[in-house]
Amino acid sequence: MSEHIIEALGLSQITIKDGKVVEVTEPQVEYCPLFDHHRGIKKLTKEVIAENIQFRIDDFGMCTPNRQLRMKDFLSFGISEIMCTLLDKNEIDCVVMVLEGCGTVIVNEPELVQGIGGRVSGLVKTSPIPELVPEIGEENIVNPETAEINQIEGIKKAIKQGYKNIAVTVALASDIDGINQLKAENPNINIYVFVVHTSKRSAEEARKLFDGCDVATACASKYIREIGYEESIRIVGQSIPIFAKGEPTGPIE
Repeated sequence: MSEHIIEALGLSQITIKDGKVVEVTEPQVEYCPLFDHHRGIKKLTKEVIAENIQFRIDDFGMCTPNRQLRMKDFLSFGISEIMCTLLDKNEIDCVVMVLEGCGTVIVNEPELVQGIGGRVSGLVKTSPIPELVPEIGEENIVNPETAEINQIEGIKKAIKQGYKNIAVTVALASDIDGINQLKAENPNINIYVFVVHTSKRSAEEARKLFDGCDVATACASKYIREIGYEESIRIVGQSIPIFAKGEPTGPIE
């Protein structure tokens, strides 16, 4: 039986088995401006969440062998859109990200990055969907037999494949130390950290994530917002801002 657990829509945990939503926990956040704007959802409830996730399953095959993997830009800007643009302009060579049914994967096609990252966020656990492996390439999956989610191993695999400018999506503060170690061990490799799914992170987690990132999305994180507004060199968006951290390379507008 295929089983996938997603943390989404107000930090509810949704369990999907064989293409059906089987469990939804109470959301910790009741409102998301993104879903209000695009879906007209004013209040996140278990029933609304279950309906939205089932719509995704039926619409583009989320968590099923029928998963549609490629997509054009969904938002005018977002983490996936930024990474797509960087790939398109050859600023980065690949993205280490997470796909349901495959776990951690290495992707170098802009539309594939958008189709994977723009449609699903907060993947907590996933199980193998063999039908998706040929689309990604077995050599681009950390562990196709288990669909392991492991961003550190994903970066290591990308380095072994010869990539020099690697973007990686990170949701866990615990990954930052491992990434910093890889940076120290590979001084000729550029590893760009995109922090995602930050809602309800603790002050300590937010501090570590922001210190270790290049770009971070605020989501519903009080602490990421506080740090980001104080320390970012670029800020894009208002309701769900995206913060750019680092040394400025030109005048800040």
